[in-house]
Amino acid sequence: MSRCSIPLLLAALLLAAPAAGQDAPTLSIETLKTVTETLSSDAYEGRAPTTPAEAKTTDYIVARFKTAGLQPGNHGSWFQDVPLVEITARDVAPITITGGTTPLSFAYRTDMVIATYRVVPRIAVRNSDMVFVGYGINAPERGWNDYAGVDVKGKTVVILVNDPDWETAGNDGPFEGRAMTYYGRWTYKYEEAARQGAAAAIIVHQTAPASYGWNVVQSSWTGPQLELAAEGDHMDQSEAIGWVQLDAAKRLFASAGKDFEALAATAGNKGFKAVPLGLKASFTFDNSVRRQASKNVIGVLPGTERPQETVFYTAHWDHLGRCDAVDGDDICNGALDNASGVAGLIAIAEAQVKAGPAARTQAFMAVTAEESGLLGSRYYAEHPIYPLGLTVGGVNMDVLNVNGRTRNVVVTGYGKSDLDDLIVPLAKAQGRHVEPEAHPERGGYYRSDHFSFAKLGVPMLDAGSGEDLVEGGTVAGEAAAKDYGEHRYHQPADEYDPTWDWSGAIDDLTLYYRLGRGLAEGDSWPAWKPDAEFRAIREASRAAAQ
Repeated sequence: MSRCSIPLLLAALLLAAPAAGQDAPTLSIETLKTVTETLSSDAYEGRAPTTPAEAKTTDYIVARFKTAGLQPGNHGSWFQDVPLVEITARDVAPITITGGTTPLSFAYRTDMVIATYRVVPRIAVRNSDMVFVGYGINAPERGWNDYAGVDVKGKTVVILVNDPDWETAGNDGPFEGRAMTYYGRWTYKYEEAARQGAAAAIIVHQTAPASYGWNVVQSSWTGPQLELAAEGDHMDQSEAIGWVQLDAAKRLFASAGKDFEALAATAGNKGFKAVPLGLKASFTFDNSVRRQASKNVIGVLPGTERPQETVFYTAHWDHLGRCDAVDGDDICNGALDNASGVAGLIAIAEAQVKAGPAARTQAFMAVTAEESGLLGSRYYAEHPIYPLGLTVGGVNMDVLNVNGRTRNVVVTGYGKSDLDDLIVPLAKAQGRHVEPEAHPERGGYYRSDHFSFAKLGVPMLDAGSGEDLVEGGTVAGEAAAKDYGEHRYHQPADEYDPTWDWSGAIDDLTLYYRLGRGLAEGDSWPAWKPDAEFRAIREASRAAAQ
């Protein structure tokens, strides 16, 4: 394929990055404040897709795109319809466990959560044999199969979250050590259980390997659940999927005469064999089903020389809507997650329009249903408006830094593509250095919308300020991150604060602006590294686009 060398593009980007004291792109702090405050106000009710708040949200984004000077990005329309099905579990009975030393009953929300991908009015699982399948991984290329020698058709599988080597200090191991692979994501666990024919798949919640507490599971997995509408109504999936509290899981294993901690440790070893528990699970719940399209919002700044080639900026506009009340507040406003990212998207659009069109088209897309499993970006990637083989790459923004300037820039999935190399000189021009994420075991690479593009071959940067604050260092930065994770993330307390320091966000957005501008003005095609799992599909899509 034809592409200029990455070293040449690195040099071009470095030359395009002004030294300290020179003019920077015009990125409006007022835009960041106004958009974030507006979208996270109670009037927007937490921006849940397919609720009355959606039209208010998407109309506001369109108005800001128009004011910025963008053009409609979907053949004259600002919207891409995303067909969704909303399933709300009702009358959820406790999960009852029989066959062990002690009959057990696990209550909905406190002990477990349960849901389904299937578009059916009722789920009823009766006397389903339970099997512990370790990490629930079938990875032939790694010589690993937790389902080897066991038939789980019609059974309920109990699964551990993350990868078998998640507690490894470094990144060496059968599943890249501390760095989570896709095999460690909860989405994969359910996908594989369905392929194996399991009636139900239950993940044991543990805070460290999941990287969030039970409160996040409870708020995210109760109430209306969204999935992409599809032919067949997802009847190829397990009847039920869910999570169980760790203490409840320990009681379950004890009733089976097993030691949970001992079996969990064994599951981390290659050659682990699934363990029938001698227990039977039963549960029922009804479903309210509603079909409705949500919307991605897309605006473009058309290119002047190669408009068919596109550079993307993305951020998700949705949040959780109404959620579990805390001190009487039941709106999960999602100020940082991700009203701030949408504000950044609009601020960059304003700056790019002010700078004028580039050689390539620049697209700005606010996607829906990220919180439901990256559904909006996944739908776009599977139904692209602009061919993926002609999509150069881009930047995804999910939660901006409002804690002040930092000395470091952190990249999730660092080392997977040339984009990671390209931001090094841009960060250096700001007096910052680039480093991998501190907690790759949290699977951040698989938890935001860049991944939908990556799965289909398009390199997208997912980066942001690290925790080494200029004022306060890593102590202050880590404390701020911990406070957000424990007290605000996916909770009503994620609200706009007029005292936030946006200087770090401006640094990050400047970096994203310059990366996108360099790609849009140039003719390079950033590639995946030789060992990246997405390299082959990218090479195929680029070849087909020639």
